[in-house]
Amino acid sequence: MSLEHVYLVDASIYVFRAWYSVPDAFTNDAGEPTNAVYGFTGFLCSLLEQAEPGHVGVAFDESLTTSYRNELYPDYKANRDPAPEELKRQFGWAREIAESMGLKCFADPRYEADDLIGSLAEYWRERGHPVCVVTGDKDLAQLVREGDYWWEFARNRKLGRKQLFDQFGIWPEQMADFLALTGDSVDNSPGIPGIGPKSASALLAHFDSLDQLWDRVQEVQHLSIRGARSLQNKLDIHREAAELARRLTGIHTDVPSALADPEISRGTLDEARLNRLFDQLSFGGMLRHRCLQSG
Repeated sequence: MSLEHVYLVDASIYVFRAWYSVPDAFTNDAGEPTNAVYGFTGFLCSLLEQAEPGHVGVAFDESLTTSYRNELYPDYKANRDPAPEELKRQFGWAREIAESMGLKCFADPRYEADDLIGSLAEYWRERGHPVCVVTGDKDLAQLVREGDYWWEFARNRKLGRKQLFDQFGIWPEQMADFLALTGDSVDNSPGIPGIGPKSASALLAHFDSLDQLWDRVQEVQHLSIRGARSLQNKLDIHREAAELARRLTGIHTDVPSALADPEISRGTLDEARLNRLFDQLSFGGMLRHRCLQSG
């Protein structure tokens, strides 16, 4: 008998999404913007109402400039503007909301939310729990194994391993290699110029992994892929960039701060703390009622 799914939430993506989609007219009595935390709180209520999970971990990105990936590649995520102070403040409130609702939160200055989720996924999967990663980021699809789900909550797409293959044309465990070949404009990570998704998918279908591709790279010119000869030349010239990219796209599953206290059994809602936060944020009665009921 299989155990229940554990739900691992990529919180930052939902805070950012609300920041851009919820009107900035949402402010508290002090005139401080609350749109991002308002949207995130609504998302969190909807997740708890729909899934009724017993195990939930909520992971936040602590910084865009201090992860180990920035040490490997200083331009990693350099295409993103720093978060303004009014958004940073809302990230803090979002974490407080989640904690007051009895949810365990994680953040680390050296590792990203992806790595925290990866470490928790590995921990709980080893203990018999299938995993549901709640995100809109395709990078996290690489964590999905048989019985797991990648749940793009905003679009109500809950995809298992085979469905992810149908969606992206590669198996989840090939995602990091795929992104190393194509590059990832979202994270500003390098790839191989001239190799797009179709070529990368075809290469991984034949070689299975980037390591096997390098071991048998001389076969590329003989493949029935459009421009196979020039493709092999690109691989030879840009191998170093692709290998660096692979170190950026792979998700760590052994982050010490996550594994030091990986317990994510859902706790008791702290009604007093939640009410204080809602008073501070000037949130209305409807959202307050939903949060209190979802606990």
